[in-house]
Formats: sequence, C-alpha cells, structure tokens
Amino acid sequence: MEDSLSMQSPSMSRRQLLNFLTGATIAATASAALYPAAKFFVPPQEGGADGSIIAKDKLGNPIPVSQIVAQGAGARALVAGLAGEPTYLTVTDDNTLDSIGIVDNCTHLGCTFPWNNMDQQFQCPCHGSRYSPDGSVVRGPADRPLKLVQVNIEGDYIRIAPWTETDPRTGETPWWV
Repeated sequence: MEDSLSMQSPSMSRRQLLNFLTGATIAATASAALYPAAKFFVPPQEGGADGSIIAKDKLGNPIPVSQIVAQGAGARALVAGLAGEPTYLTVTDDNTLDSIGIVDNCTHLGCTFPWNNMDQQFQCPCHGSRYSPDGSVVRGPADRPLKLVQVNIEGDYIRIAPWTETDPRTGETPWWV
C-alpha cells in the first residue's frame, strides 16, 4: 500500500508557486513605493567631477558669459554659486571674466552685502564690516577675508568651482578649506 501512495502531493507545488507569486508581487509593490521616497532624500548631482556647477540667476536659469560681460569693465554681477551661495563675478579691464569669484557672505555673521561702487568696497550693512575689491578685510568686526571660488568659462556658460589652492591674498591655506 505504501507503494501506491506517493509522498509528494501535487498541491504542494501549486502552493509553492502561489507563495512565490505573492512574495514577488509584494516585493515589486514595496520597491515601487519606496523608490520615489528614497530618491527624495538623495540630493541631485548637477556638479562636475571637480565639484563645479554652472552659475545661475535667482530663478535658476544658467547665465551666459555674454550677459555679464555686456555690463562693461569693472562691473560686478551677483550670481547663484556653489550651494546657492550668492557670488560676485567681476568683469576685468579687457572685458573678460576674472578667474576668481567672491562669495557674498560676511565672515562676521554671514550677512549678504552689496558692492559699493562709489567707495570701491564690499560693505556689510549688519555690523559695518568692509572688504576691499579682492575680499580682504579693510575694517572689522570681520576678522577673515571673504571666501573665494574659481571661475571657468565653458562654452557660453560660467562654471564655478570650490577654491582649494593657496589664498592669493594671504599666501596661506584658505580658512574655508
């Protein structure tokens, strides 16, 4: 009698198939729901391999070089730079962009400030710090020069990269590196 009854039941393979299909459906549904949530927490990578980004205006549109150079020699344009920090770009006397940009954050308390064309200085309205055209401190309470960034032209657009070299104003390693 033992020979006539098989130990394997055909329903067992159906059960395994249904368990597999159920597990696969649950896994596909869970991953489809979790992917957008996980993607939300990962910031987009728009920068280059060197950490550079394209300079943008306040609306997030790339700014062409020709738009800034058209302002004329000595002009200073404020753009959104690294991490959205406001950054001043300078047009040189030969109508090209200077390779050094100055980040518009006071080193005293982080205020943003305007360029005063009459005095040829950056002047912080919060506590009176003043900076020379290259970002060196002229008058405190700020005790450190302004942060610098590298400015490169790529086609008709401006790429801004972190400054990692020696600070040309002090000859030392920059305080922000």
